[in-house]
Amino acid sequence: MDETFLKKLFSTVKCGVCGQKYNVSDVKIVNHEDNLWFLSASCKSCNTNGLIVAVIDDGKVCDVVSELTTDELEKFARYDVVDVNDVVDMHNFLKEFNGDFVRLFSGA
Repeated sequence: MDETFLKKLFSTVKCGVCGQKYNVSDVKIVNHEDNLWFLSASCKSCNTNGLIVAVIDDGKVCDVVSELTTDELEKFARYDVVDVNDVVDMHNFLKEFNGDFVRLFSGA
């Protein structure tokens, strides 16, 4: 794993105390073993230090973790995937929606 890439990636993380994003220079790799990485991050805004622990698998696909049952997973696999157009449509609907669910579901 490229250490420069990791530092850039984790510089997008925000400080847990003040919410400020870390700079790339604020993130230091402490250690790693196999796919387990330990990084430290120093916040220049509030002077706190944080520890980032990450599992990075270089493109390996992990098993899906879900609360759904096998039957539910099979059921939902038959449906289309939600795409960006669906999200835009919902956004536009919610912009105009007044919260009247009774009217919405009554078909009036």
